[in-house]
Amino acid sequence: MEDAWRPGVRDTLNAAFARALAERPDEVFVDMAGDMRTFRDLDREAARLANGLKAFGVGRGDTVCGLTDTSMDSLLLWFAVNRLGAIWTPLNSALKGEFLRHQVEDSRARLMIIEPHYLPRIAAVVDGLSTLESLFVRGEGEPVGKMAVRSIEDLRIDGAEPLAPAIVDPRDPSLIIYTSGTTGPSKGCVVSHNYICNYGRALGWAWGLEADDVCWFALPLFHIGGLGGGIMGALSRGCRVVIAPQFSVSGFWPDIERSGATAMIAIGTMTALLAEAPDHPAAQRCFGQLRKISTAPITPAHQQKWRERFGAQHVGPPGYGLTEASFPVLHPIAKPSPPGSSGRVFEDFEVKLVDDDDVEVPVGAPGRILTRPRFGEVMFDGYWKRPEATLGAMRNLWFDTGDVGRIDEDGFFYFLDRAKDYLRRRGENISSYEVECGFLNHPDIADVAVHAVKSDVSEDDLKVTIVLKEGAMVSEEAICRWSVDQVPYYAVPRYVEFRPELPRNPTGRVLKYQLRDEGVTPATWDRQSCPDFVIKR
Repeated sequence: MEDAWRPGVRDTLNAAFARALAERPDEVFVDMAGDMRTFRDLDREAARLANGLKAFGVGRGDTVCGLTDTSMDSLLLWFAVNRLGAIWTPLNSALKGEFLRHQVEDSRARLMIIEPHYLPRIAAVVDGLSTLESLFVRGEGEPVGKMAVRSIEDLRIDGAEPLAPAIVDPRDPSLIIYTSGTTGPSKGCVVSHNYICNYGRALGWAWGLEADDVCWFALPLFHIGGLGGGIMGALSRGCRVVIAPQFSVSGFWPDIERSGATAMIAIGTMTALLAEAPDHPAAQRCFGQLRKISTAPITPAHQQKWRERFGAQHVGPPGYGLTEASFPVLHPIAKPSPPGSSGRVFEDFEVKLVDDDDVEVPVGAPGRILTRPRFGEVMFDGYWKRPEATLGAMRNLWFDTGDVGRIDEDGFFYFLDRAKDYLRRRGENISSYEVECGFLNHPDIADVAVHAVKSDVSEDDLKVTIVLKEGAMVSEEAICRWSVDQVPYYAVPRYVEFRPELPRNPTGRVLKYQLRDEGVTPATWDRQSCPDFVIKR
């Protein structure tokens, strides 16, 4: 394909919803754990909330924050805020302390909707919030300092006339989604209407969704995966969407049976847990019903289990992307791709792999992943109010993902690692991600993080920090000896440490920089303490 800027499909959430409302007003679109809403229902309820938000001063270009659990309201608020031409800013419900204060303050929101059980978190940081004026709680709550707390019911206002959705441009912001902030303050990714619509179109196409599909997911509605992949993916293909407020292994198959779900979008942990779970009667009754599984990461062994145990036809990662750039790599899951591949470069993007000197690497070699769009508004529009950070993410006018990947001779892309987590040992490049996948095949390992520690000789030494499954009785040495037959000789760890849990940030990402800084702790086992431990090439 010729590398050229070209016209693209342009759309907005408001327009996409209006089309669906006109075409099928009484068709159920959202099933929230059995709570059903048609397009007409959603339109009416979003309009009521928009009336209330407008009455309290929300207008075009304003930001509105939410610290809410997954609920019908958290979806309706997005529709209502965008209906006014304003920007919905859903925050991770795990935020507290400085993490929470920073994002509320950085968003510059004057109005916030919050669960009553999160009010103490806001109370603890309210003195550091200069723009927030109004709190609306989904229930009842006491005042927070000098700030009044009103019920969200005060925002549900019936207008004398229906409030028509604002006419917004495809480039106007729909969302601000905050990054994880693993090494510094989190930054708000500005997501335009066209970006979130294109995200849904792209994933719906790759997922192979059809109008009679029922799409199930348990992703939170403060991540772009749930909003763009789950909601917009279904909306773009005319499907019903089923939202599970929380993921539960024991409740999963009964909900699949109840809802009639035929497709699922999930993170790899969910599909791994379900693949290893005991048999469930509902799973047996639903054999073959859940046909399309979009998940990452997933091992070939777990892919096979989903096909054999549950009758899934298509299982695998639909592509590679991040909040800043949705899917520079995408592949129809119905078409075969090599194990470990995320697909091919998607037509909406260009992708280039470079070395440390910005020189493109040879085919098959690992390189830092750079990308740029082929048409407007299919990537983020920069970091909210941070032009310097936006410019800093660019590398010769390409967006630097901070990841490492490779592309084989057939054009298939493979994610290898975060660049800062990529290791070099004994002259070999090591992907911590690939090594982690290897260790997760051990029957006693529940969670694992592979990372570097400083070597007293040269390059890096490899350490594996492990969370064992409950009741596991295995030693560090036994796991290390097991790994000799599982990973290349140069990826056999020198150090192994067991911990009850891995340190994570509020979005669940393992804080590898913390593990690297902690290095060799008193609880760390050292392979060199076993003189008879020999590794052959």
